[in-house]
Amino acid sequence: MAPSFTARIQLFLLRALGFLIGLVGRAALVLRGPKFASKTPPPVTEPLLLLSGMQLAKLIRQRKVKCIDVVQAYINRIKDVNPMINGIVKYRFEEAMKEAHAVDQKLAEKQEDETTLENKWPFLGVPLTVKEAFQLQGMPNSSGLMNRRDAISKTDATVVALLKEAGAIPLGITNCSELCMWYESSNKIYGRSNNPYDLQHIVGGSSGGEGCTLAAACSVIGVGSDIGGSIRMPAFFNGIFGHKPSPGVVPNKGQFPMAVGGQELFQCTGPMCRYAEDLAPMLKVMAGPGIKRLKLDTKVHLKDLKFYWMEHDGGSFLMSKVEQDLILAQKKEPVKFVDLLGDHGKHVNPLWELIKWCLGLSVYTIPSIGLALLEEKLKYNNEKYQKFKAVEESLRKELVEMLGDDGVFLYPSHPTVAPKHHVPLTRPFNFAYTGVFNALGLPVTQCPLGLNFKGLPLGIQVVAGPFNDHLTLAVAQYLEKTFGGWVCPGKF
Repeated sequence: MAPSFTARIQLFLLRALGFLIGLVGRAALVLRGPKFASKTPPPVTEPLLLLSGMQLAKLIRQRKVKCIDVVQAYINRIKDVNPMINGIVKYRFEEAMKEAHAVDQKLAEKQEDETTLENKWPFLGVPLTVKEAFQLQGMPNSSGLMNRRDAISKTDATVVALLKEAGAIPLGITNCSELCMWYESSNKIYGRSNNPYDLQHIVGGSSGGEGCTLAAACSVIGVGSDIGGSIRMPAFFNGIFGHKPSPGVVPNKGQFPMAVGGQELFQCTGPMCRYAEDLAPMLKVMAGPGIKRLKLDTKVHLKDLKFYWMEHDGGSFLMSKVEQDLILAQKKEPVKFVDLLGDHGKHVNPLWELIKWCLGLSVYTIPSIGLALLEEKLKYNNEKYQKFKAVEESLRKELVEMLGDDGVFLYPSHPTVAPKHHVPLTRPFNFAYTGVFNALGLPVTQCPLGLNFKGLPLGIQVVAGPFNDHLTLAVAQYLEKTFGGWVCPGKF
């Protein structure tokens, strides 16, 4: 059924409002924000930084490399590079060195064979970074919200605990967008993260600090979360791998904000890394008992797969028509974003905050204020929800039937390569290229495909049917071999 004239007017006004907010915000931020020369961090010279997590763990288990040397190499790299990219926002170097020493001591005292060690600790001694939105004991857990700047985690999120039990050593926590609701990682507590391939460009969000930290070789494996592309967009913009698992496989417990109501269907926690071979082992650890729902040990023969692809979705002024319908369907029973801004405490008036922001007095970022304003303009009722839900279910049924258990779908990760800082404010709905698969509940792996002529990362999403994550991960390894995978910044 075609939308009514009134509905078309409302959609036009919504687009116009978003566009105007974007223009004003971008102009003001460009004037107020710091200027960066177009440069990249120095290339990696330490060989230990160019090994996958699996390779590092094997060398440590074989006692060919000391864990303390691996951790020290990463600490040195972070000290050199992080001031430029601002990916890691809180270090735990002292604790990490103690944990590395304990690994070396354990290996010196116990002569267990390598197979036993691998079964117990598949990521023994491997450096890890964690998105600040996840609980990591002793580390901040604010999600960039000023009201929570003093919040310190007293325990670990479930996936963090599982990775630590598997032997991984956290080096610190990484930046995110305010309340994890924007695709540029910037907030009032930690400031803005910068793309290691060009510091004038964004890192994506909300797991953007994780994306740029991995890309700059300041970490080898990382934890991200994805409710609309928050793993895949940063992975794409920073030229690394990121996987959004099938829903319900990896536990989401221990992050802020936590999805509630209808949002729970879309939020996924997953692995981010530089090397494709780390994806499946990370997923096995992070999923815990949930791994039984997947078929990660099934051998995949690429020649037997069916491949489908789309170059784009047809596009529109600010968003894809179908994707926007699916994004709106995510509004079923969500907590109001404006309530999250106040951390369920003090009432926040977004219009007043916009005025304060223009005067440099607001504690919130312009994307958060803009989202709260748009939320007030969007009115939902059961009739609209059912219409959007019908579109979602129809598209999901068509895709699932098409893919079956032996098909993959190649789709753009984003309409553009990593844009310059603030540009997302003028294209707020471009995240629909990733968000559509959260709404559809399908597993997706973002894979790097080298760099463009300006030295910025290229990439593609690989999508499969429900619980066929093993197919997308197998294709990721093939694409890495074919296109070269991660490219070290500074070498272009």
